[in-house]
Amino acid sequence: MVRGGRVADPAADSEDVRGTRAAIEMIGSHPRLSGTALQTVGAKGYDGFAVARVLA
Repeated sequence: MVRGGRVADPAADSEDVRGTRAAIEMIGSHPRLSGTALQTVGAKGYDGFAVARVLA
């Protein structure tokens, strides 16, 4: 999800970054979803993931 920090970089405008931002925006604006995006740091460097839950 983090794409090497590019998702948070306002100057980044590649297709993968735009797609990641759109997915996070969709999760955040959908009335039946509750979610979060988490950044992780490990041997591979910066990474991350998003989790969404469908509300009843």
